[in-house]
Amino acid sequence: MAQVDASLTAVESHTAPHPGTEEGANSGRRPECFNSTLQECLFVLTATMSIGMSSFLYGITTVITAPIGRDLHMTSAQLTWINASGALSSGSFLLFFAKVADTFGRRSLLIFAMAAFAISSLIAGFATNAMYLDVFGGLLGLWPAAAVPPAVGILGAAYGVPSKRKNKAFACFSAGNPVGFVMGSIFSGVAANLFNWRASLWLLAIIYVCFFVAAIWTVPKTQAETERLSWDVLKRLDLFGILLSIAGIALFCSSLTIAGGAAHGWRTSYVLVLLVLGIALMVSFIGWEGYCKYPLMPLQIWRDRNFSLISVVVLLGFMSFTTSAFWLSLYMQNVLKFSALKVAIHLLPQAIGGILVNVFAGLVLHRVNNKLLTGIGALAYLGSAILLATMKEESSYWAFIFPSLLLSVIGADLQFNVANMYVMSSLPPNQQSLAGGIFNTVTKICSAIGLGISASLYNAESSGTAALQTATKPYHGVFWFCVASAALGLCFVPFLTIGTQGQESKASSVTNYVDEKSVSNENGKKP
Repeated sequence: MAQVDASLTAVESHTAPHPGTEEGANSGRRPECFNSTLQECLFVLTATMSIGMSSFLYGITTVITAPIGRDLHMTSAQLTWINASGALSSGSFLLFFAKVADTFGRRSLLIFAMAAFAISSLIAGFATNAMYLDVFGGLLGLWPAAAVPPAVGILGAAYGVPSKRKNKAFACFSAGNPVGFVMGSIFSGVAANLFNWRASLWLLAIIYVCFFVAAIWTVPKTQAETERLSWDVLKRLDLFGILLSIAGIALFCSSLTIAGGAAHGWRTSYVLVLLVLGIALMVSFIGWEGYCKYPLMPLQIWRDRNFSLISVVVLLGFMSFTTSAFWLSLYMQNVLKFSALKVAIHLLPQAIGGILVNVFAGLVLHRVNNKLLTGIGALAYLGSAILLATMKEESSYWAFIFPSLLLSVIGADLQFNVANMYVMSSLPPNQQSLAGGIFNTVTKICSAIGLGISASLYNAESSGTAALQTATKPYHGVFWFCVASAALGLCFVPFLTIGTQGQESKASSVTNYVDEKSVSNENGKKP
C-alpha cells in the first residue's frame, strides 16, 4: 500500500501542469500560455510543420527523383543519399539539440531552425551536381533535428495534464510525418510540372519562411528557467556522450547507405570498417550513459517495458513506410512512366486518408485500448507492403497501389499517435524535449537504415547501379524487404500493455500510470 501511495504521489508531481500553462482543475480548457484559441491553433500547426520538416522534404525529393537523376547524372546510391543523408544528420544530432533545447531555451531554437531550413532549401535548389545536392540533403536534415525536440517540449509543457484537448493537439502533431510526406509530394509534383524540379525546393523555402514568421508570434514561453552558457552548464551537457552518439550513429548509418553503391557491396573494406566503428561507438555511448552523472540519454527510460516495445514497433513499421514510399515513387516514374505531377495525384489518397485517420485517433485515444490501435496499425503496414510486393506492371492502380497508400497512413498515424502520447509521459516536464528527441532519433535512424538496406537489395537485383531501372524485379525485392520489416514489427505488439491514454480524470491517469509503467524505486524493480 505504501508503494502505491508513493507511486500516486510521484504521478501527481510528474503530471502537474507547468506554472502558467494549464490549470489542473480545468485540463480541458485552453492552456494559459496562449492568449487566444487562434494562437493555440496556429502554434499546433507550427509544431506539426516542425516534425513534418523532414517528411515534407522527403516527399518533395521522392517525387522528383527521376528528373534529378537525369539532370545531375546520379546513380541509385547517390539518389538515395539525398534522403538518407538527411535522415542520417537528423538522427545523429537529435539528442544533442534536445539537450540544448531543455537547457538554453526551446522557443529560440525552434524559431532559428525554421529560418535555417528555409534558407538551406533555397540554396539547395541551385544544385549543379550530385555531391552538392547530397551535402545539402544532409544540411536540410540538420534543421529538423533542431526543430523537433523544442516543438515536442513546448507542446508537452503546454498540455501538461491528460485531456481530450491534449489528445486532439497531439493527433494534429502526429500527422506531421505521414501527411507532411504526402503534401510535400503533391506540392512538388505541381511545382515540377509548372517549372522544374528546382522549383519544388524553392517552394519548400517559401512555405517555411511563412511558418518562421508565424512561429515568432505563436510559439509560447513554457520554460520557467533556462541556463546561461557557463562551464558548469557545459559539464552537465554531457559533451562526451554527444560526441559518441553523433559519431556512432553517423558511421553506422553511413555504412548502410553507401554499401549499395560500393564496388563490392557489403564486402567492401571501408564499408565494413565504418559499420564496425559505428557499432563500437554506439555501444560505448550506452556504456558511458550508465556511468555519466548527467547523461544525455537516461538509460532508466528504457527500463520502461512499454517505452522500449513501442519504440521498436514504430521503428520497424516506419522503416517499411519510408522505404516503400521512396521506391514506389521511383517505380511509378521509371516503370509506369508517370510524370512528377501524375505521381503526386496518385499519392493524393494518402494525404486525405492521413487527415481522416488523425481526426479519428484524436477522438478515440482515450476510449479505445491503445494496444489494439497499435496492432491495427501494424497489420495495416503489413497489408500495405504485401500489396506492393505482389503487384505486377499491368496491375490495376485501384486494386494494389490505392489500398496500399491508405493502409500505410493508417499504420503510420495510429502508431505515431499512440507512441507520441506515451513517450511524452516517460520523462518529467523539464526533459520533454529529450523525450521527443529520443523517440524521433529512433524514427530517423530507421529511415536511414531502411534506405541503405533497400538500396543494396535494389542493386543486387538490377543490372547495375543506375537509378532509372525500368524492370520490375529490383523493386519487388525492395517491397519484400518492407513486408519483412512490417511483419517483424507486428510480432512485438502482443507484448505491449498500454491501455487508453489522455483521460481527463486525474484518477484514471494515475491508474494508467501505475498499471502500465515501471515505477522507479530503490531496487529498480516494478512495484
